[in-house]
Amino acid sequence: MSDSLLTKRAIARGIKELTKKKSFDKITVHDITESCGLNRQTFYYHFQDKYELVDWIYYNDAISIIINDLTYENWDEKVFEMLTKIKSEDYFYESTMKASLENEFREYLYQVTSELFSVIINRIVEKNVIQDVMKDSSKDAIEEDNKDFIAQFYAFGIVGIIISWVQQGMKEPPEYIASHLKGLAEGTKKFATARYLKSTINEEDPTKM
Repeated sequence: MSDSLLTKRAIARGIKELTKKKSFDKITVHDITESCGLNRQTFYYHFQDKYELVDWIYYNDAISIIINDLTYENWDEKVFEMLTKIKSEDYFYESTMKASLENEFREYLYQVTSELFSVIINRIVEKNVIQDVMKDSSKDAIEEDNKDFIAQFYAFGIVGIIISWVQQGMKEPPEYIASHLKGLAEGTKKFATARYLKSTINEEDPTKM
């Protein structure tokens, strides 16, 4: 591990310890440097301000769990792992997200989740597609719009559930949230399949629209 990464992790530990004692809004850079035994110059060498520091923690401690080796087959396990990590440091995540910093976390998570659901929907279409259907390029474009809409819709739902879970004190265990999100993903598969098959039938027989 590089010296720079070691220093960043030390600074991260400093702000996490502080969120056990005071709200994020009241924490200053001086508080952080004093907590981890570093000077202000060192802090500003690595981070522009405390908000960039939190952004770095969100990505490296939580979002990176989802990103690394994510597949459709293991995504629910990855979500469970991420939620478990968040729960283990609930004081930090509750404090920072209550300070309206959930936008940074939300953006990271939404990007990853929407990409995942795009993969799910593409697999469904590839599995069910008939070779001589959708040859026209304009139809392909419409289908892409439909796939993007479905992926975004479910991504917003999943991210919203996770953010709400954190902000409301993480009362339910991580496995409870992860299992329900898995159920939602299964619902996406059924919905996307139904939408695809319906559009195919309508293409072949307009009287059924």
